[in-house]
Amino acid sequence: MFEVKIFTLYPNLYPGPLNTGLYKKAQEKKIWNLEVIDIRDYATDKHRTVDDTPFGGGSGMLLRPDVVASALDKNLNKGDQIIYLSPKGKKLDQTTVKEFSKKTKLNILCGHFEGIDQRLLETRNIQEYSIGDFVLSGGETASYVFIDSIIRLLPGVLGNENSSKEESFEDDLLEYPQYTKPQNWEGKGTPDVLLSGDHAKIKSWRLSQSEDITRRQRPDLWKRYLNKKNEKY
Repeated sequence: MFEVKIFTLYPNLYPGPLNTGLYKKAQEKKIWNLEVIDIRDYATDKHRTVDDTPFGGGSGMLLRPDVVASALDKNLNKGDQIIYLSPKGKKLDQTTVKEFSKKTKLNILCGHFEGIDQRLLETRNIQEYSIGDFVLSGGETASYVFIDSIIRLLPGVLGNENSSKEESFEDDLLEYPQYTKPQNWEGKGTPDVLLSGDHAKIKSWRLSQSEDITRRQRPDLWKRYLNKKNEKY
């Protein structure tokens, strides 16, 4: 079973969307499990204080390292990897997601306010990851994306195991256009090649479409795709 632990100031936000559809069914099948730890439970004063003002001044508040460390240490084994979702972290991509899906557990620390004390990052096995170049009010929203991207790759979660092999970012290409019934809709038809029954032609058409879309919309991926393609020949 793939074990997920979330450390948060807002445990009531979970399981949220992770308790619907495929993800709920996967939990019922014991493919994965979610445990939520309330950081406030590890505060040491009657007011359950978890944050304070930053040394040197500045706006906002920081999560206290002693409180957060206590929550982590009492729920994890020494050396366990912890993911801190932060705008200054490494960009999450499909390759990284695949690596996480091969593990047996995932521990996520959700920041809030202006973040967490740097000393916590340096004294625990914490790796920072970002889901994009934008700022959210807290790590909880980002954690949904992070968990979603990983859980769907676990064996038995998707009904069709080939689905994940044909999606965007496989082989550094964006996904080709898809069509279904009705064959003609609002004056628009379906590409003839998809109705031909010729699987070789369909495969070739889909590849050319993926290449064209990637070249136009993601030149960074296109460059990487070409470099890998050239290395093979």
